[in-house]
Amino acid sequence: MKSMRVLGALASAGLVMSLAACADEAEAPVEEAAGDCAPGISVTSGWLALPAVTGNPAAVYFTIANETDAQVSIRTATVLGAESAMLHETAEWSGEVDMQELFTQPVMAGETLEFEPGGKHVMAFGMGEGTEPGGETEVTLTFVGGDKCSFPVTAYPAGEDPREAAEEEADEG
Repeated sequence: MKSMRVLGALASAGLVMSLAACADEAEAPVEEAAGDCAPGISVTSGWLALPAVTGNPAAVYFTIANETDAQVSIRTATVLGAESAMLHETAEWSGEVDMQELFTQPVMAGETLEFEPGGKHVMAFGMGEGTEPGGETEVTLTFVGGDKCSFPVTAYPAGEDPREAAEEEADEG
């Protein structure tokens, strides 16, 4: 019985030491350039479509270019001000339109990939009340391997697509 107490005490001491070591590691400075993408990766044309109904998720759209010689894969997305975010894709199955979560999204070497309405997008759940049309927030993509890429997005009201406004301006000019 005494040996069981000794083993329990040793296990507890080991756990405390392990947790202390993890805390020291967590406090160590992380070398990361905020807002920068890995060399050869760029994101442009980012925008956020606010939900038509309060409480529904917002959607983020953008264009990502991989000008490297290797495939990269997006693992997750986060949206500043959102409770959570997921990579999604709108797809048609047997005549039915459905949205599905994407657990990773490859971007092939030399490829440019569009996240656009009716296709791939980031769903932003639980957007804070501070995100208004015309306001900005930040999206961060995390890639398999740990690289990150952050970029700003401007919020637009539901149903308004800034790409259409840009096309109209180009036609008038």
